[in-house]
Amino acid sequence: MVSAPALATLPVPAEVLRLQALARRETTPCGDGDMVWHVWGDARPDRPPLVLLHGGSGSWTHWVRNIDDLLAAGRELWIPDLPGFGASASPTRGGDADALVEPLAEGLRALFGPRPCDLVGFSFGGLTAGLLLAEHPELARQLVLVGAPAMGVVPRRQFELKAWRHLPADGQLATHRYNLAALMLKDQALIDGLDGLALGLHVANVVRDRMPRRRLAHTDALALALPRVTCPVHAIYGRDDALYKEWIVALEGAYAAAAPDFRGMALIDDTGHWVQFERPQAFAQTLLAELGA
Repeated sequence: MVSAPALATLPVPAEVLRLQALARRETTPCGDGDMVWHVWGDARPDRPPLVLLHGGSGSWTHWVRNIDDLLAAGRELWIPDLPGFGASASPTRGGDADALVEPLAEGLRALFGPRPCDLVGFSFGGLTAGLLLAEHPELARQLVLVGAPAMGVVPRRQFELKAWRHLPADGQLATHRYNLAALMLKDQALIDGLDGLALGLHVANVVRDRMPRRRLAHTDALALALPRVTCPVHAIYGRDDALYKEWIVALEGAYAAAAPDFRGMALIDDTGHWVQFERPQAFAQTLLAELGA
């Protein structure tokens, strides 16, 4: 019998260990276990909790370069590992963004009661946030979508990722580098730069992805959900986002047509899909300006 290849591993990045030591851990029910929430900062009566949802094949670490800036701005941060990713249990049924709606809704109510949050979703997390607020619009004061898919403006997929689980460990790492360059980062020097932070995060996250058959991101599911989202909606994208490429110019009109209270779209120059990692300071300034507006 031929054994399966060993999964490639890398040391836990020092930045992850530092932020983990500063966080507190909360849990809410999910499937046969718990959804894990990582929390930084203190509650403030004048500002709602800021909830950040990560992207597909990710975890809370998709926001690792943004936590310090948002804390310095006085925000209390709640960043879950979404159901089926990271340290959280899988949802009871389903394997796509729609399966995450009820565990998230129940979790937000258990944590915050009737108080709405400011909700930010990156990529798959943006799609999830839109579906969530379409069903439960009272849960958020406002919504910020970052690099979100499923807006119905792209006629065909703009990239292809390579499979990696069948490869030996060194081949897996090469494929992870390829996939980061194909989808996540315009500046390919960042894949191994910053002491290997991006590659280390990516490897640790993809091996814990239990939701591998996601398809809604390649539909117009978010555009169809937004008409039922009643709060203000903002959008932030990297101008060179690999999900859209030249079709990025059609996005603002699609949002304006779909969201009843669309407040505008910000494009951050010379940046790819993982905009908050690639340009953290520019992203934080843009996000805080939109939340403050």
